[in-house]
Amino acid sequence: MSVTLAHLQALKRQTGARPVTPGAKAPIVKHGVADIHRLRQLLRIRETRFTQSLVRPEERELPGKEIAPGLRLIEAQLPAEPLPATTSGAFDRREDFDPRRILFFDTETTGLAGGTGTRAFMIGAAHWGDGALHVRHLLITTLAAETAMLELFASWLDADTLLASYNGKSYDAPLLRTRYRLARMLDPTAQLDHVDLLYPSRRRYRGLYENCRLATIERQVLKIVREDDLPGSEAPAAWLGYLRGGPAHNLRRVARHNHQDVVSLSRLMLHLGTS
Repeated sequence: MSVTLAHLQALKRQTGARPVTPGAKAPIVKHGVADIHRLRQLLRIRETRFTQSLVRPEERELPGKEIAPGLRLIEAQLPAEPLPATTSGAFDRREDFDPRRILFFDTETTGLAGGTGTRAFMIGAAHWGDGALHVRHLLITTLAAETAMLELFASWLDADTLLASYNGKSYDAPLLRTRYRLARMLDPTAQLDHVDLLYPSRRRYRGLYENCRLATIERQVLKIVREDDLPGSEAPAAWLGYLRGGPAHNLRRVARHNHQDVVSLSRLMLHLGTS
């Protein structure tokens, strides 16, 4: 958006500077950093409002249902093969375990840097039960809903829950630990056993494929090919765009991406435990 005379006059009125008279030679004014920042804020607000006015209500619709202000729950059930009583833990150098204890989880976050400025805006989870794979996602559409999301996720965990993730020990679990700490809540994952499927996948497939990213293991080992998949690197922009009034199209794609992540974790666990 170009900076017009009207924009500059509006800024000068807000900052107390003398307005420019049309046709007159404008005085030379050295604007400070604060003035430029205020101008950018003014333009950004106007541009955002303009963008919002072009988005139809149906383009803002998200899957699932709102269970608390700003918190949505998305659920699905997928048919599952009969589970064995125990799954071999040899692939992770552990004893055999009951697969019904497992909670697969994955987060979508506002960035990959970690730290206190990064938050999870979606938590996906899946578990086996009653002949099906139950998939659930928690999605916040306001910053204030984070505490409610953390509380509900904690309620999904029991003392004997076995967490399963892909690179979750290095990223997802520490991120959630930080968010629980900032919310002044106990971290429900701290005392739970955790299987990170990245490490046994590396031990088994390193050197066979170009890398051991989950997308690569899906394609090469599980024979899963994603369609219209939104890369994880674009998830933060999809969420922030929605919060600023944009359409929900890409955020719905984030939900589908996360759904496939936790489903792939369940399939990878069975593969590693039986092959």
